[in-house]
Amino acid sequence: MARDFLVELGTEELPPKALRTLMDAFAQGIRQGLQDAELEFGEVKAYAAPRRLAVSVTGLAEKQQDKQIEKLGPAVKAAFDKDGNPSKAAEGFARSNGTTVDQLSRVQTDKGERLAFISEQKGEATERLLAGIVEKSLAQLPIPKRMRWGTRREEFVRPVHWLLMLFGDKVVDGEVLGLKAGNTSRGHRFHCNRELEIHSVSDYVQQLRDPGYVIADFDERREAIREQVTAEAHNVNGEAVIDDDLLDEVTALVEWPVALTGRFEERFLDVPAEALISSMKEHQKYFHVVDADGQLLPFFVTVSNIESTDPAQVIAGNERVIRPRLSDAAFFFETDKKTSLESRREKLRQVVFQQHLGSVYDKTERVATLGRAIAGHIGSDADRAERAGRLCKSDLVTEMVFEFPDLQGIAGYYYAENDGEPLDVAKAMYEQYMPKFAGDELPKSDTGTVIALADRLDTLVGIFGIGQPPSGSRDPFALRRASLGVIRLVVEKNIDLDLRELLGLARDGYPRTALGEYNTVVEQTLNYILERFRARYEDQGIAAEVFMAVAARNLSRPLDIDNRVQAVHAFSQLPEAQALAAANKRVSNILAKLEGPAPTEVDESLLQEDAEKALYAAIQDARTQVEPLYAEALYTEGLAGLAGLRETVDSFFDHVMVMTDDEKLRDNRLALLAQLRALFLEVADISLLVPAK
Repeated sequence: MARDFLVELGTEELPPKALRTLMDAFAQGIRQGLQDAELEFGEVKAYAAPRRLAVSVTGLAEKQQDKQIEKLGPAVKAAFDKDGNPSKAAEGFARSNGTTVDQLSRVQTDKGERLAFISEQKGEATERLLAGIVEKSLAQLPIPKRMRWGTRREEFVRPVHWLLMLFGDKVVDGEVLGLKAGNTSRGHRFHCNRELEIHSVSDYVQQLRDPGYVIADFDERREAIREQVTAEAHNVNGEAVIDDDLLDEVTALVEWPVALTGRFEERFLDVPAEALISSMKEHQKYFHVVDADGQLLPFFVTVSNIESTDPAQVIAGNERVIRPRLSDAAFFFETDKKTSLESRREKLRQVVFQQHLGSVYDKTERVATLGRAIAGHIGSDADRAERAGRLCKSDLVTEMVFEFPDLQGIAGYYYAENDGEPLDVAKAMYEQYMPKFAGDELPKSDTGTVIALADRLDTLVGIFGIGQPPSGSRDPFALRRASLGVIRLVVEKNIDLDLRELLGLARDGYPRTALGEYNTVVEQTLNYILERFRARYEDQGIAAEVFMAVAARNLSRPLDIDNRVQAVHAFSQLPEAQALAAANKRVSNILAKLEGPAPTEVDESLLQEDAEKALYAAIQDARTQVEPLYAEALYTEGLAGLAGLRETVDSFFDHVMVMTDDEKLRDNRLALLAQLRALFLEVADISLLVPAK
């Protein structure tokens, strides 16, 4: 027999940015609790609204399955003497289980026949387990800080007010967070501020909707908001820009969504659109509206939590609220434009970058110097790179960024443009932060790319230099993201730079006394960046062994490393790859056992066996074929050409004794193998493609 189960916890308004996470975690906790209790059940469905978390479960078994419990005792050989009488071990085992030896069973195990006590355990009634499962799930919710209320000892993210628990049409007899379970929920705080009696699980969603004015399903409410906001924007010939995070947050703020369109004065469109959008999104939770060209329109869409009889009053109230916000943004913008980014640099001396590494002003000096060097390497304008480096943090001390921190870089662009700086210098003000996250776009200008690299390399070297690398989940300076950013900038923009060299230049930008790890910081930082490189390839489905084969070359040019990794990955898919990798592994092991360096010169006159003569000829032909390819960094084509050596190499190992007693013959054959291995090592150590045993 099975019944449906429903639990709803009523609360004060839950944190909107965390509501979806809490909802999903609550459902997962219930699911896990039922699985741990070995109860059979069907679909688990989560619900959430500002004042409630709920989970329904279909087809939940009314009780646990009965099951046999088997306890193993002593081996039969030790349980009886030669006359068949039970030993003390057998009697003790029987006594500990409340039975006699003759009532024990015998079971066959991998260690022989043993005595066993087999008992029947009756399944517990589901209803008696549910309160504990719910309590445990709530206790495990990802809540950073729990609170108490009144004189109660219970703790939760917000004060709790009611608990609904139904199993079929019956109220579960239980208590959670100090609340006795019942069959009542509550409707909308304004439209239906009263208790609603829920008679069955199947009635829950509909009764909350009508008469309750609550859409309990988070995803349904979310889509309703999306449709309403889109329709409202179309009414003013625009398109609503619907950010997923904002949509989730608004969904978590309302129980009965009603989208309304407001307007602001067109004069505010002279302010950078990003500032207006930030104000609307962050402070008011409004969706902004753009035209067909993506230009901001003087409209916004707000989502009300009530169905007003006079929506014009609601719209007017929102317009009154947003006006001073936008006026502030306009005032900050006009005020900031009166002072150039260059003249703001002195204020950066008072802003600490890191207590051991100086001020943000010091950082801009280092970024400018390093940027000039990088620009020289890639043929970019060095003067503009240096200029952009000096100005890149000046907007940190503007009123606009102080009020809207997420405009860092963007504000710098507008102010640099206002100051008459070259366009690519202005673009570098915001492009320096690209990419901000995985999948984010990269800088489009050369100067922006240079400053983005210089800024990250300076931070990486500085923090590693003072001995504060990331540990566990702690990464206060976002060095993991900075490393991935460096890799993407170099590889995806096809820039051939030597990281070891650049890290050395970054280190030299600091006073020697500032970096406690001065002598080792370059290699430490390089290894850290390359480790992120490996993770990037694993995300692309490229085996770790492929990257390790290339990493064995101790390279430091990411573009070259990427080229080699792609080549080795392609080679590893060939049918000959594993045999040649195994042969290289064998050669590597042989050469590693030698005392001193391996011989490399082959004396053709000492070649005796047909198989070694064939290998020598094949190596000469292969070298002629692949050396021009390697010179052009065409590693994929080069390795593909070496795949043809497989049969010749296999024949050599089948018919030739390498470690012969004749020293000259042995050294000649070792030199032949060293030349074979060198052909592959030009690209990577493919012996590392052999799976570890």
